[in-house]
This record gives sequence, C-alpha cells and structure tokens, in this order.
Amino acid sequence: MIRYIIRRILFMIPVLIGVAFCVFTLLYLTPGDPARMILGDMATEEAIQRFRQAEGLNDPFIVQFGNYLFKAVTKGDIGRSYVTKRSVVHEIMQVFPATIKLSAFAMAIAILIGIPCGMLSAIKQYSIFDTVTMVLAMIGLSMPVFWLGLLLILLFSVQLRWLPSSGFDTFAAMILPSVALSAQAISMVTRMTRSSMLEVVRADFIRTARSKGQKESVIIWVHALHNALIPVVTLCGLQFGNLLAGAILTESIFAVPGVGRLMVESIKARDYPMVQGGVLFVAVAFSLVNLIVDLVYAYIDPRIKAQYK
Repeated sequence: MIRYIIRRILFMIPVLIGVAFCVFTLLYLTPGDPARMILGDMATEEAIQRFRQAEGLNDPFIVQFGNYLFKAVTKGDIGRSYVTKRSVVHEIMQVFPATIKLSAFAMAIAILIGIPCGMLSAIKQYSIFDTVTMVLAMIGLSMPVFWLGLLLILLFSVQLRWLPSSGFDTFAAMILPSVALSAQAISMVTRMTRSSMLEVVRADFIRTARSKGQKESVIIWVHALHNALIPVVTLCGLQFGNLLAGAILTESIFAVPGVGRLMVESIKARDYPMVQGGVLFVAVAFSLVNLIVDLVYAYIDPRIKAQYK
C-alpha cells in the first residue's frame, strides 16, 4: 500500500507540471500588459519598464516558465502577488479553509440527500417517487450554479429574509452557498446510486440472500448497498474535486472569501502569479482527493485491496 501511495504521488508531479505549463501559456498569451494594469494608466513608461524588469516580464517565454518552475520545485516558491507583494502560498492559505469548508458542506449535502434518494428510487423503480426524483435530478443537472444562487438569494434573503445573502462566518450564512453548489452533485449522486443499486439488486447473490430468508432491510443495507457503493465513491471523489474548482462562481455570488473569489479578483487585476498559484492549488487538491478515493476502495472492496499488494 505504501509503495502504491508513493507511486501515485510521483505520478502527480508530471501532471502538475503540465497544469502549470498550460496556465502559464494561457496567461502569457492573454492580451494586455499586467504592468500597466497594476501601475495604472497614469504610470510613466519608465515605471512600467522597471516593473517588467523586476518581475521578469521582459524575458522570453521559456525563460520565464523555467524560472517559475525552478523556484517552485527547489524552494516551493510559486511567486508573489503583484498587488499585495506577499507570497502566493500565504495568500491562498488564508482563504483556502473557506473553500474547503464550502466544498465539504456541499458534498455532505449531496451524499446525505443523493444516496438515500437513489436507493429509494431503485427499490421503488417506476413509482411516482422514482419519476419525481429523476425529473428533479435532471433539473438539478441542467440548472447553472449562478442562476440557482441568484434564485436562492431572491427567495430566502430578499423575499423571506430567513438567511443572509453574503458572508461565510456563521452557519446560517453557509446554507445558501452550500445548497447552490451542491445541486448538481446531488443529481449526479442520486442517478449513480440508483443505477448501481438497480444493477446490484438483480445479482445472483441478492437472490440467494432472499432465498435464505434474510430480512429485506438487511439485504438492502448490508449486501446491496455495500456492493453498490464503489461507483458512488468514485463519483463522490470526482464531484468533490469539481466542487473545489466550481466554487469560483458560488464564492463570487455569495461573497465567500475563498480561493475562487480570490482568483476572480486576481484575473481582473492581471495578478498572474496569484492566478497560477490558485489553479495549481486546486490541481493539487483534486489529485489528492482522487488518491484518497482510491485508498477508500480498499476498505470497500477487498478485491481492489489485493491489487495494491
């Protein structure tokens, strides 16, 4: 197992280098001069050239990327913000807990609602509950996060005045952004749980358990659910990574002080080191989540655990 973890971590290195190269290339090709954006229209040409020289913006592309990669690998330095002049890692670590908290709450909502609804839909296939659940799941998949967020604000903050429309410092303030972010994840988890349960409940070992006279609750919750969880765990891991990356719109709408909102503000200000650092941070988090999901497999399915040895 240890060898497997080390091998997966080593595989993350070329992935992160590729992500860094793609982001660096896109920002390099983006129209506009970051020096003029940072210093303002009233800055002199001499001040702009001093800024470009100090930040290495006059160097060729390959030199800029090489210097960036060398500092990141040898010193763990992914740059300093053009705006605040502070370390990118320090800036991201200040807001990353809010993004993790938002994604974790959204994922918890998706699991607590999606798995039971998917199970009941599979058990009561073609019933009214199944039909309504699948229709709502389709609506949830089709509904953009920013539009749902605005609807939630209009209903619960403006009309009913039950919940705050911004901030993330209280439990009440966490409800609306978590619900908005979790809508698509709920739909995905529900559909995957239903499909997996329908496949498992028709398996031979389920018929054998019924023929032995075991209770239906034991068959569903112990035998069927345990075997149906593997694809659901896969989806939950991928969805959690997507929530980390997809929190940008949610954080912007609800003014959540997270990585997503920081990246949006950095893009507007042409703060390239902060944008690169934010994307790398999300890529690292996504890779670690996938690794954790693979390790969880070992405790769900012993056959997969045997492959790690």
